Amino acid sequence: MNATQTLIALWTLVVKEVKRFTRIWPQTLLPPSITMAMYFIIFGNLIGSRIGAMDGFSYMDFIVPGLIMMAVITNSYSNVASSFFSNKFQRSIEEMMVSPMPNWVILSGFVLGGMARGLWVGLIVTVVSLFFTRLSMEHPLLTVLVVVLTSALFSVGGFINALLANKFDDISIVPTFILTPLTYLGGVFYSISMLPDFWQGVSMLNPILYMVNVFRYGFLGVSDIPVGWALMAILSFIVVLFTVALKMLERGKGIRS
Repeated sequence: MNATQTLIALWTLVVKEVKRFTRIWPQTLLPPSITMAMYFIIFGNLIGSRIGAMDGFSYMDFIVPGLIMMAVITNSYSNVASSFFSNKFQRSIEEMMVSPMPNWVILSGFVLGGMARGLWVGLIVTVVSLFFTRLSMEHPLLTVLVVVLTSALFSVGGFINALLANKFDDISIVPTFILTPLTYLGGVFYSISMLPDFWQGVSMLNPILYMVNVFRYGFLGVSDIPVGWALMAILSFIVVLFTVALKMLERGKGIRS
């Protein structure tokens, strides 16, 4: 395939993925906005009014960036995991594998589709948050950069999950037992400076902590960890996972029997 044909193939795959989740928007776009609205009401208004300030900001202002990031992470991951596994289950992925389409195009197409849903949901949640607080961005470019990188990272993670899954139940194992605990322990609802030194050190092993803190820094200008280190960590995770996913796809892991 030449460059033009490759771009057409990539664009076609991305459009297919976007149409897939927008066609069923009551299942893909509406539930996250309702769920996050409940978080804003319960944690932000009801509980937050009793907690008081966190790092010099109201509790609502403190948790909003983390909740937006949580929505982006969850939806980027689940979109690719469910979409690719459905293609694998229906055996339509085999048609892509035998086509002239390069493997990196297949991977990138699904990842970009997952990013589209994650970022779309993130935007919706951001709009919903405006009903509860006034948002301001100290570093707009950094905010956009980190949410795009995070969406890309977890889209690739969802792709790997789908490759390894043997049945639909396997798709929910990682989000339930790994992704959700890491998200809740990633500084969404608290500052790790509140923790004892030992648990602060343990928290530094949580990759979601870096993403939440850089995103919060973009909004509020405060972070529990150095922003430069966090960005390097996120980029490193993306490179490693993308390479792993591409190698697995080239070997037909989970596809060829």
